[in-house]
Amino acid sequence: MMNRLVWCCFAMVVSGVAWGGEVPELDNPMSVEYLEANLRSGHPRLVFTPELVADLKAKTKTDPVLRNLYAAIKLNAEKIHGQPLLERKMVGRRLLGTSREMLYRINMLGVVYLVDGDPRTLGRINDELLAVCAFKDWNPKHFLDVAEMSLAVALALDWTDGNLPAETIKTAEAALLSKGLLADGKPQARIFQNDNNWNQVCNGGMIAASIALADTHPELAAETIRRAIDALPNALKEYMPDGVYPEGSTYWAYATSYSTVTAAMLESALGSDFGHLDYPGFKESAVFRALCNAPSGMYYNYADCGDGRNRNGDVALAWFAAKTGNKTFFEKERFLRAPEGMDKLARLDGAGMAWLCQYEERAEEAVPTAWKGEGANPIVIFRGAEGDPRQYYFGGKGGKATTSHGNMDAGSFVFELDGVRWVVDPGNQSYHALEQTGFNLWDRGQGSDRWTLLTKNNFGHSTITVNDELFVNEGFAPLVEFKDGDTPQAAFDLTAVHGKNLKGAKRTFVKEGPAALVIADSIEISETTKTVTWQLMTTAEVEVVDGGAVLRQAGKTLKVENMTHPQHSMSVVPLDPPPLELDRRIEGLKRLELRLPARAASQRLINLKVRLSAMD
Repeated sequence: MMNRLVWCCFAMVVSGVAWGGEVPELDNPMSVEYLEANLRSGHPRLVFTPELVADLKAKTKTDPVLRNLYAAIKLNAEKIHGQPLLERKMVGRRLLGTSREMLYRINMLGVVYLVDGDPRTLGRINDELLAVCAFKDWNPKHFLDVAEMSLAVALALDWTDGNLPAETIKTAEAALLSKGLLADGKPQARIFQNDNNWNQVCNGGMIAASIALADTHPELAAETIRRAIDALPNALKEYMPDGVYPEGSTYWAYATSYSTVTAAMLESALGSDFGHLDYPGFKESAVFRALCNAPSGMYYNYADCGDGRNRNGDVALAWFAAKTGNKTFFEKERFLRAPEGMDKLARLDGAGMAWLCQYEERAEEAVPTAWKGEGANPIVIFRGAEGDPRQYYFGGKGGKATTSHGNMDAGSFVFELDGVRWVVDPGNQSYHALEQTGFNLWDRGQGSDRWTLLTKNNFGHSTITVNDELFVNEGFAPLVEFKDGDTPQAAFDLTAVHGKNLKGAKRTFVKEGPAALVIADSIEISETTKTVTWQLMTTAEVEVVDGGAVLRQAGKTLKVENMTHPQHSMSVVPLDPPPLELDRRIEGLKRLELRLPARAASQRLINLKVRLSAMD
């Protein structure tokens, strides 16, 4: 792997753009000979090892975090006993919900069996396995479904250590082979080369299946693992250079949880993660994840990201805590919530017990108060220091719409103060609800259906719109300036997203003290420029006043000050209900606008500055 000095130089080369050159590789010595020489004998060997299970058994009696989370897992497992077995029920084109439910059930039941060895739990795992293995297939047309089911079945086989009935083991192994590894009916497993979460999830599932079948199918297992390790960097490079995950925080959790499980399986079964932890940008992504958690409990929810985080601890983040010893990534208080209040746990929380068990505090490196992350979807975050009484939080971004799960949101931002989210991102909406109408959600061409949705187009984001037109879908807005310090600032070049409508556009964000944000836009108009619209999305009550507006929410007040064009009044566009029947409905959503005609330019320049500040 690259040493740190080489990587620092390398990062400067790729800074600000999606990496398009040579992709750093993972270590990959895989062959049949290597597999047979290094594969751990016996079980468990997927995530857990016998030594780790022994440690877990002891610590669930003495360690407060492990004892508490294990109590919650046991409550979840008990509820599973009262539920019907899974059936092959499609939701639209997906079996994914069923696959994920199976993975959840095995994580809960499997860890209880590892710790307690309860025959009743073993019996339920047996029944769950027989049910899903009887499905005609695991829906290879949507391969995420196959991958998550394959991981579930592989863990079930491994964590029960040969104690299932021989006929069940035979049935599950046959299903894992025919419905998992060879689901496409080809003589080799399907391996994904793409650069998004599908790569990590699907290849991780195939690695799990390969390790589970390695004793009986060593050639297929070795070939699959080798091809998967070769393919994984196509997705891992997306974390480069600083750790930003282009698809947003929700998809970070999905993709990265699979990367952490994959790394853990490789390490437990073969003695090495083959370079996952030290892959450029991957370790740094834990900082990205931590910074995307805003004081209000919401995410910085750009791209197809959910609005708010779970109240429970984050086991994917805890993997980084276990590897680095950094207390910042170990959400102790969240893991210590009352077990009965944790409700349904995340589907990989059982596996997460392995790295919670391995965590030892060695350092506490606080996340920065001003941070930039470049790459395919560059972002900046400004926040208050630990214990900030104003709970200051700002997130702004560049990027382009055609990034995986991307939106026409370059130049957009979210802003919180006093625990209130004043400037919102409309976030994500149900894929299936859209797809079942025939809506073509996944075409990202300039004229595609996707850009008619308020959650996806620039009219639903706090940015600059010109001539009331859509952004150029392939236009990329790079981060061009960043300054740390007491008054941090950052700038994005938005020129490319406006195409012929402008000659140039630069948006600068400045944290002006502990309770104010300044947004400064420098716009060079072109012959085709007619109007420039400054937009702010909010769910607060809005009162338009001379020189700007006043926002009120949760007993708090925020001033929006038009610093450069007070003669032009702001206006409010209600978006509840939204423009289209298919749009996501967000209670109280509205767009605060400042519309400037091209004639407002001086020597073809419009310099527009707006300040958001608390009104104490």
